Amino acid sequence: MSVVENLKVVIETINSVKRESVTLIAVTKNHGVEVMREAIDAGVENIGENRIQEATEKFAVLDRRVTKHLIGHLQTNKVKPAVKNFDLIHSVDSIHLAESLNKAAKSVEKIQDILIQVNLAKESSKSGVYEENLPELVAAVDEMKNLRLRGLMIIAPNFPDVEDCRPLFRQAKKFFDIMKKNRKNFDFLSMGMTHDYKIAVEEGSNMVRVGTAIFGERNYNA
Repeated sequence: MSVVENLKVVIETINSVKRESVTLIAVTKNHGVEVMREAIDAGVENIGENRIQEATEKFAVLDRRVTKHLIGHLQTNKVKPAVKNFDLIHSVDSIHLAESLNKAAKSVEKIQDILIQVNLAKESSKSGVYEENLPELVAAVDEMKNLRLRGLMIIAPNFPDVEDCRPLFRQAKKFFDIMKKNRKNFDFLSMGMTHDYKIAVEEGSNMVRVGTAIFGERNYNA
């Protein structure tokens, strides 16, 4: 199917199970600018990228208005272009990274919206702060005047049976709801990708990051 047809299927799937408004981020890593334009022209309002250099090169010629999300791991030596190019950074996972982002945002007089990435499954192969270290990171971010904490980002393990993601997503939603009660602008639970976004939405995600289901398999030689 085409990008437009795939996009329609994803949106219909989200709408069939959603409990509230869900933001769809079309993940364009390893997909070219023409495909990005096609998706935006079909109604996509949010684009997700994983790598700073690739994203910067594509954004320079995209010539479309779209909200830009950094969803990949961010190294501290890339914070300046991240702040320059992205509206929402999903992958803040340490005080050190947050401090670097705050400094970069201050230098350009920007309030940078961020999410904290939480590694609930404690997978060594994934980034993210562990549950027990989350309060310390949140408290530190709250003191940084050029960062605005907008929510949490979760990546579930790639279980053979996707249903095994459900308890983790449910746990993440509980954390999110508890934190949201006492916080302003704490709006986004970024949770769910191509293989598990339907379950994530069923369990309360209001922001999903979908690439393959919209654009097909990635071209890693691009």
